[in-house]
Amino acid sequence: MINLTLPEIRRLITALIMRHAPPPAHVWSWSHWRRRRQHQARLSHYRRRGHPLTQLPLQY
Repeated sequence: MINLTLPEIRRLITALIMRHAPPPAHVWSWSHWRRRRQHQARLSHYRRRGHPLTQLPLQY
């Protein structure tokens, strides 16, 4: 038997993790929260550097 390869280790870890995946509603709400926070960070970044803040659209 050969040793485990990196792709095989990745596949095994993914299979183990996905067995107990969170509900889809949780995944979508977390994604929405993350994108909203990234947008807020972008605004803060520009504000701190003195750039004029025109209404930056949320980029989804």
